[in-house]
Amino acid sequence: MDMLKDLTSMQFEYGIEEEDRCWLYLQGRYQGRMIEACAHATFFCKLLHNLRKSIHEWQTSRYRSVGSHATIPKDELKVGIIGGGHLGKQLAHVLLHLVPIPPERLWISTRRPEALEELQNLGIRCFYHNAYLGGWANVIFLCCLPSQLANICAEINTSFKKDCIVYSFVAAIPIPRLKRLLEHTSILRPHYQCVEGFDNIWQSNREITAALQDPEILQATCPYNPAGGIILNIKWLEGVFYAALNTCTAKDLPHTVTLQLMNELFLSVHTDDCGEHKASCPKLQLQDFVSQVYAKALSQRRPLPWFDLAAVQLRETPFTRKLLTCTSLQDHIIHFYCNEFGLSFTKEQQPMVS
Repeated sequence: MDMLKDLTSMQFEYGIEEEDRCWLYLQGRYQGRMIEACAHATFFCKLLHNLRKSIHEWQTSRYRSVGSHATIPKDELKVGIIGGGHLGKQLAHVLLHLVPIPPERLWISTRRPEALEELQNLGIRCFYHNAYLGGWANVIFLCCLPSQLANICAEINTSFKKDCIVYSFVAAIPIPRLKRLLEHTSILRPHYQCVEGFDNIWQSNREITAALQDPEILQATCPYNPAGGIILNIKWLEGVFYAALNTCTAKDLPHTVTLQLMNELFLSVHTDDCGEHKASCPKLQLQDFVSQVYAKALSQRRPLPWFDLAAVQLRETPFTRKLLTCTSLQDHIIHFYCNEFGLSFTKEQQPMVS
């Protein structure tokens, strides 16, 4: 196939009538949506993996500070994918190679596991039992058809734990309906808007794992960046922040420790404007996430409340305005996002904020 890939007659466009070529842009748009979806899922899993590692280190340090030699088992991130179609397979490859998630912690439930021999040969467990996967995973990616979703939700909504995050790629099903079907609040659902007037940079014949190692494509997937003509609804990013807070609350961390870990994680990559002493760096405060009244009443050792992620993505929160208006925070998030994929750049190279 490598010998044939440059032949004109083997290209997708070959044989399409001239009057129909105006629709070819849809191919690039489809590929762009796939790349962005996999990039943001990868970023989210990297984030949770690193946060769980930080939580474990803090817990170990606390035990040692009181003279305890008890060993705290590592709480490794376990990821499940429901659906073994094109998106499910591409996502599995990307998570396996770019997070990277070890194959033993990446499961796929699909009606045709025998069709995923390539992934099984990589060590990924493929089977058909949605409820079993739901009870095992910390994050579940829904990569199914809209017509299948109601049955899948009925199968898994009694099996997963409160802190399990259901991440839906089923674009046709809005968050309120997902919440009702799952009887669950820890839901993330990215929403993408396509706009005209941008160059097609997505290279429709390229593997997604390889595409996400291309600096131009990776920068186009950054939150706030409209390059490539596909824009991510920033409420998804807001949901990601609150999901990280819930991860700390599930471990019963005092809110002061939670905010410390959040600042160390999200704001760990500095911009050129930060200066030598980082005095101009933004800092996440308690009032950024809860009301001032609640913040004043919260004692130092208490964890944060449990946040409804579905509601966070549907309504304005204390964090909404800061994400939309604080340019220094936006710059830090962009740098952090790209750094998670191994990409760094100067201020002149930074993606334009929309």
